[in-house]
Amino acid sequence: MGEMVEFPSNGATAGGYLGVPAGGTGIPLVVIQEWWGLVPHITDVVDRFADEGFVALAPDLYHGEATTEPDEAGKLMMTMNIDQAAKDMSGAVDKVAEVAGSDRVGVTGFCMGGGLALVLATRRPDKVKAVVPWYGLIPWPDAAPDWSALDAKVLGHYAENDGFFDPGKVAEFQQTLDDLGKEANLHVVPGAEHAFFNDTRPEVHDAEASRACWSETVTFLRNELG
Repeated sequence: MGEMVEFPSNGATAGGYLGVPAGGTGIPLVVIQEWWGLVPHITDVVDRFADEGFVALAPDLYHGEATTEPDEAGKLMMTMNIDQAAKDMSGAVDKVAEVAGSDRVGVTGFCMGGGLALVLATRRPDKVKAVVPWYGLIPWPDAAPDWSALDAKVLGHYAENDGFFDPGKVAEFQQTLDDLGKEANLHVVPGAEHAFFNDTRPEVHDAEASRACWSETVTFLRNELG
């Protein structure tokens, strides 16, 4: 089991949930929440990564707020201070690098967190060398990053039946990264729904796809960062 920790965030202090392997060290990884907040599903994902040998940290981007209601989640997401979130995520990168003793950091995230994982990779190319967005989208018009700054390999998991980020948008994003010479593999899971990895939401969870994408993610991160 992990624990809540505090870490520096550009002169201030941020918090998050940290999971460390039994041996006390591992591959550094930042895990970024869905729009619900730092909910039990995300802390469980952190624990699962720790079991796989990762020093995993999920920063609490809502600073203690969380919800199970979609309308409230949408409000929390759209009112989130992007600049502060970027500082908190950057602090999380430095924290896991310090704990793990490695400056090759991975980032993964889900839905909103998948988009933020990509944003973070463009803002911290000095340390972020692998990024795995799960059905990631960037809903804030002024948050579109400079993709040319990306220095991480990308493995993206997307869903065929996704009203937020459909396969056409995935193809456009793949082309954007290809045109810039970035190493990216964005794949669409046939028949899957948005948030198919979230096993606390049985109406969309796809157990088979989740197992396959999890295995691909762990292998990818180990190969790029281990």
